[in-house]
Formats: sequence, structure tokens, C-alpha cells
Amino acid sequence: MGYGTILVGRADGTATITLNRPEARNALDLVMRRELLTVLDELEAEAATRVVILTGAGGHFSAGGDVKTMAAKRHTAAEGRARVESLNRFVIRLFEFPKPTIAMVDGFAVGAGCNIALGCDLVIASDRARFGEVFAKIGLVPDGGGTWFLPRLVGLAKAKELVFSADIIDAAEALRIGLVNRVVPAADLEATTRGLAARIAAGPPGAIGLAKALLNRSGTVDLTTALGFEAYAQAQAITSEDHAEGVRAFLEKRPPKFTGS
Repeated sequence: MGYGTILVGRADGTATITLNRPEARNALDLVMRRELLTVLDELEAEAATRVVILTGAGGHFSAGGDVKTMAAKRHTAAEGRARVESLNRFVIRLFEFPKPTIAMVDGFAVGAGCNIALGCDLVIASDRARFGEVFAKIGLVPDGGGTWFLPRLVGLAKAKELVFSADIIDAAEALRIGLVNRVVPAADLEATTRGLAARIAAGPPGAIGLAKALLNRSGTVDLTTALGFEAYAQAQAITSEDHAEGVRAFLEKRPPKFTGS
């Protein structure tokens, strides 16, 4: 289907969602929030799509919430809550999406734009990327999952520093504190990200999806519960055709060809 604020491309098992409001540095207006939810439903249903890349048009990832729409009028508490809840639906959907997701970040990823990048499974940044929890600059609190994702990645004290100061940090600092997985030259960003996506897409989608679900729950359960989840998931994986193919390929000393069955 067609979209007004995002672009969607597909190639070699990877779908790419591009936030496409470059005139507003890809600010997350209400239409974009709805379209992002819809496209994830669409991509989940596609067996050919095994990995999703999220990126932005025009040299930036996303400037976060659309401040111009906030300035149009003074919002009531109910309206403010509704705006955030529209974003919350996408953040939960992105985090729980059963296929691996990669944020490909160039330029600014600030405010909610930073946090939806952190909601992806992996973050690959260019050396000119910039990240910031800038909400305090306009008298707001973090949303888009920032209060949940950030301390889990960088620790509570560092998360408080980033939120209270509203500083924008460069890619090298983001890598140093564990906010991103890799930093590469801007000219190599797309090739590096797509190369990683292709490697993941060549893997067993069922097992990777199960592993993602286990890892997502690991921070909120005790060891005994985690072990029980592992046993349940392994019982499903070990009966799959992909497991049988992996064993055959190992014994025959060849690359496996996983089909998702």
C-alpha cells in the first residue's frame, strides 16, 4: 500500500522503512505514527521479509516529536497523553516485532527519534550521527521509551545525566557508552548496515525470532524463569526443518539454506 510519510523498500530478505519528512528532519507527526504501525503489520505478514531496517531521509534519522504542531496551540493534559500514547503503540510494536530490526542512523536522532532508534534490536550509526534526550529543552519528560531503554543500555547514572543535561552527543561518545552497536564512516553506513542485515536474513528466522523474544524478556525475569523459557523455545526450534538443515549443513561442511520452516 502507499504511505504519505514513510517509504518502504524490499530486497534480499530485508525491508527498509524510511522516515520521509526531510523538510522536518523526519519529525514524528501523528500521521507517521499511524503509518509506522500499519507497515509493521504488513511486514510481519510477509514471509520473504526476514529483517527490517529503520532509517531516515535527507541526511537525518529523526528530530523526534513535531515541535511545530506543539506550538500551534497549547495542549490539554488529555491531548498530551493521547499524543504520547499514539507513539507508545508503535514503540511496543517495534520492540516486540518478531523479526530483527536495525536502526541505520545518520545525522540527528534526538528526542523520540533517539528512542525509537534504541527500540530497534541493533543500532548502526554513521560518524556524523548525533544523539540526544533533548526533552528538557522544551520542558518535557522523555517519551518513546527513553526512560526504559536508556538506563538498560548506559546505566542509570549516565541515563540521568543525558536526560537532565539534554546534551547532544556525537557518535563516538554514543559508541563508548554503549548506546549504539557500531559507528562507521558515513560513506559506508548503508553498505555496512545492509551487509549485516543480509547476514541475519540468511539465518534461521524461527530460531532468531525465538531468541529475540527470550532476550527481550531477560531483564525482567529471574534465572529459573529464563531457563524455563529457553526450554520451551528450544522444544520448538529442535523440531524445525531449519534445525535439521543446519545439522546436515554442518556435517556436510557447507553453508546452510534456511527456509523458515
